[in-house]
Amino acid sequence: MLTTASPAPCLQDIPHGPTLVAIGNFDGVHLGHQAVLADTARIARAHQWHPIALTFDPHPTVTIGRTAPACLTPTERKVELIKKMDPALCVVVLPFDSRLAAQSPEEFVQTTLVEHLGATGVRVGENFRFGARRSGNLQTLRDFGAKLGFDVDAVPVLGDHHGKFSSTRARHAVAAGDLEDARTILSRPHSLSGTVVEGQQKARTLGFPTANLHWVQEALPPHGVYSVAVDHLAGNGPAGKLGLGVCSIGARPTLDAGFAVETHVFDFEGNLYGSRLRIHLMHRLRPEKKFASVSDLKAHIEVDARVAKTQLEGLLASTNTNGTWF
Repeated sequence: MLTTASPAPCLQDIPHGPTLVAIGNFDGVHLGHQAVLADTARIARAHQWHPIALTFDPHPTVTIGRTAPACLTPTERKVELIKKMDPALCVVVLPFDSRLAAQSPEEFVQTTLVEHLGATGVRVGENFRFGARRSGNLQTLRDFGAKLGFDVDAVPVLGDHHGKFSSTRARHAVAAGDLEDARTILSRPHSLSGTVVEGQQKARTLGFPTANLHWVQEALPPHGVYSVAVDHLAGNGPAGKLGLGVCSIGARPTLDAGFAVETHVFDFEGNLYGSRLRIHLMHRLRPEKKFASVSDLKAHIEVDARVAKTQLEGLLASTNTNGTWF
């Protein structure tokens, strides 16, 4: 069964009439994805077709029993970013289950693209594979298109002097702590999201109360301290800016407190327990370190906060005051 993800329309509201369907995992919604999706919306508008972004959840590797790559954008965030690009894009999330994994290329084309989505045109990457055991390729899709009445365009891969824009490159950049390259690829800072849970409150005794994020799905950078911009994700309502701060990711060795993703939001007073936050990683301040004493730790946290405030001054001046940070 096809589903659509909020804020996209529900299944019965998938547009009737000719559609232009862009297919991809779109994890990260990076510059390459953005070019495909923007072009899909533009061409569809010119032909008075309906633009559709077809994506999958979970990642196909999960269903076939392999380890999924680190996540850049959970499905909810992926849909949000695509809709921000162009509200006309209908985002259809196809559950990638064992039934779908077993479909032949012909069955996928006939049932999903033709019967459910009414594809007049399809846009995919040059290395597109589909169907059971990835047995279908770009030429297979073109052959079906010629037979069933839809056009197929392969989208060239974009890049820069460092290489192709890809989800794999973005994951490697995050894993290496290269936030600048990750931001180049994604066109925004990499972010982490989760629910605030009650911690051991040891940071509060140092004068820096923190929000401890649980159930973080996104790829983590190396352990260390980061300057961040923080959004508050208000349930089913609109998200909004919460503030700026510093985030510690790691095992907290000085306090022997175990792994945590904890964020101190500057000049914030209030209870965030149960709230969902999105932490945009702006700059890496330093790697994680075990200090000789708690007083040394406190002194370094104070330095981290001062440096972070200096780094983030330009963000306040350059970012629109409405909505979320990114």
